[in-house]
Amino acid sequence: MDSLKFKTEMVFTYGEPSPMGPGIVRLVAPNPSPLTHKGTNTYLIGSTSLAVIDAGPDSDEHRAAILKAAAGRPITHILSTHAHRDHVDGVAKLKAETGALVAAYARDPEAGRVALENSPSGRYFVDYDFEPDITLAGGDRIEGADWGLTAIHTPGHAPDHLCFAVDGRRVVFSGDHVMAWNTTVIAPPEGRMADYEASLEILLDRNDDVFLPGHGDRLSEPQRTVRAYLLHRNWREKSVLDALTGGATTIRRIVPQVYRDLAPQLIPAATLSVQAHVEYLIEKGLVASDLPLTPDRDLSRL
Repeated sequence: MDSLKFKTEMVFTYGEPSPMGPGIVRLVAPNPSPLTHKGTNTYLIGSTSLAVIDAGPDSDEHRAAILKAAAGRPITHILSTHAHRDHVDGVAKLKAETGALVAAYARDPEAGRVALENSPSGRYFVDYDFEPDITLAGGDRIEGADWGLTAIHTPGHAPDHLCFAVDGRRVVFSGDHVMAWNTTVIAPPEGRMADYEASLEILLDRNDDVFLPGHGDRLSEPQRTVRAYLLHRNWREKSVLDALTGGATTIRRIVPQVYRDLAPQLIPAATLSVQAHVEYLIEKGLVASDLPLTPDRDLSRL
């Protein structure tokens, strides 16, 4: 059985590109936090012309580092794995500077917005006004002069989440879907556990050599990590059911049973993660509750 082992160390310098393979470099944005690790990873792919994957936060320092790494080569495309602000707030100014086309999955404008009290970071984290020039769906291919990528739709962390597979190489930009430094936050209603686990299965069926994530260092043996992620989610689901059976009959009471010795600033994210598991257990017919689900609404096992 594969176990989930986190790789939290990274060798990098803010503002300096790190080679990730032929024609790929990584820049780490200066926005570290408990939810972004060392910062958002921005990738440049290509040789004669470039695509930027995840422009990161709105940071003059980071944008200058991207342009310096481009070294005069045209940036023709800016791709987004998903419209969370730590990934897309830097898009508008980078587009204005370069004239690049923005490509991403188009969010459903009718989808519900996350209330501030349902934010794992305590602030609004989704750019609902983000609109790409090029709309991508799963299976769509996008290319430049000497690079090509195929989009893989992987909802769960976000409904619009895309991973990108590199043409001719077993390399995938995995965004926030699979990372080495921590598990992915699934925060309802933006996140949905049923979608997330189904999306993990999509990546499990591949045969890749490396994942390049949105935060943290590269992942070798990525399918082994995906299996460990699935096992971890199954274990977490069992822990939620055990806590409920043991008398913790609300999400708020379950959280300290499942997440022991948790830092206070991570309690909101943990609460939302438990809610995501409870929602999935309700879908499976294993738990019952009146809706809408809240941290203090009574739960019962079926």
